[in-house]
Amino acid sequence: MNDALAAWRPGAEPYYHPAGDECERFEAAWSQRLPVLLKGPSGCGKTRFVEHMAWRLGKPLVTVACNEDTTAGDLVGRWLLDAAGMRWQDGPLTLAARHGAICYLDEIVEARADTAVVIHPLTDTRRALPLERHGELVRAHADFSLVVSYNPGGSRGLRASTRQRFCGFEFDYPSCEAEAEILMREAGIEVELASALVALGARSRRLVGHGLEEGASTRMLVRTAQLVRAGLTPAAACRMGLVAPLTDDAPLRDALLAAVDASF
Repeated sequence: MNDALAAWRPGAEPYYHPAGDECERFEAAWSQRLPVLLKGPSGCGKTRFVEHMAWRLGKPLVTVACNEDTTAGDLVGRWLLDAAGMRWQDGPLTLAARHGAICYLDEIVEARADTAVVIHPLTDTRRALPLERHGELVRAHADFSLVVSYNPGGSRGLRASTRQRFCGFEFDYPSCEAEAEILMREAGIEVELASALVALGARSRRLVGHGLEEGASTRMLVRTAQLVRAGLTPAAACRMGLVAPLTDDAPLRDALLAAVDASF
């Protein structure tokens, strides 16, 4: 029998450094199939956390990276025309609900407004997904669970009527020690370099609200460390992995470059 979720089953364990008891709290929510909301800045580890928990629970993970073009139809499915005629194709949310996977809607606030209406019946005691275009009501599989995330510091927020349907987790950047350990584990660099990159990232975050919309994320620091691992000097890697992506403003760029020069 074909496994509809074969492509979504985790392989090797995704590395995740716990900040506290969030893994145990997620397991408690999953045991009751409660919908989960993750809030935190971009690149702080929300997606990696969900990937790790799917692996830890041994469940397939269907992920949707939401953007301004994501519609309810993209999530639930649509009719397609092929050589055999019209056929219905389940969207990722329907696939997860029908067959029993964790469905992760990353940055849900970026999607169009109609997506929130679609997920509401899956977040309460109904645990159902109406497919109006298909004339079907999908009852969620016993193993189905819904996880969404967003950045509360972004330009768009999540409506209270949607937010209150979820159990919430608040994420932030790791502590300096944990972030250095993540860089060493993910990029294979030494502790001295990892600590210097983490300190530089912390300096950039102090500029938020003073010209920068966001500081350097843990994800950006990992990529910068990987550039060093690939042979670039730390200064060159920082210019490429941190300074250029963070700002187009010339004075801010110069300030960040000065911080890079002072660090390396």
